[in-house]
Amino acid sequence: MALPPTEINPEMLNKLLAKFGVSSCKYVDILGFEPDYLKTFSKPVRAVVLTFPLTTKLEEFRNKKTEEQKGKNLNAEVFYLKQTLENSSGLVALIHTVANNKDFVSFADDSSLKSYIDKSAAASPEERGKLLEKNEVLLSDFKSVAAEGFVRPDGGDQCHVLVLVPANKHLKEIDGHLERPIDHGPLSEPFLENAVNVCKQYTEQAKDEVRFSAVALVKDA
Repeated sequence: MALPPTEINPEMLNKLLAKFGVSSCKYVDILGFEPDYLKTFSKPVRAVVLTFPLTTKLEEFRNKKTEEQKGKNLNAEVFYLKQTLENSSGLVALIHTVANNKDFVSFADDSSLKSYIDKSAAASPEERGKLLEKNEVLLSDFKSVAAEGFVRPDGGDQCHVLVLVPANKHLKEIDGHLERPIDHGPLSEPFLENAVNVCKQYTEQAKDEVRFSAVALVKDA
């Protein structure tokens, strides 16, 4: 089963939040990783979404990081689902940012996303992926937003997407394509700076690539 291939940008993600009954937060662009620029983020950042090309070097880098996490059970610390739907990178990233920040966002009484998160809370990552496949309301909402001009003409996910969130005072990396979340250790600086340091690890592996972009989940005043 495949979803329409979509852009992953703040406008599309914010429309999805509204459609899913999520408020009091929004996504904004991160236009650079320079320290002076990062200081302009006056609002608390609770998640970073990085879109990146999966080159051979980056794939080897990711596989090595995942292998280092063997033996760690992080599923109890973060909400993580396996991505089984084709072209669902943006949707899965949004679910990961919101589900791991329930204390930061507000839900409408009839929120389709809260319903999914609650029903899948006790499920395994694989079961959560299957539950998403069967969630006609969420998928219908996603398709209706995609049809508002966010479908990519080139077709198919060209890049991968990961999410960085704080959990138990550690920085966690979540990607529905990986076998498990990645623990990057204790948060030693403000969350945004820690998250950007991980993003830089990715850009360093593909210095000639321009297909990187990042957005942040912040409070919506």
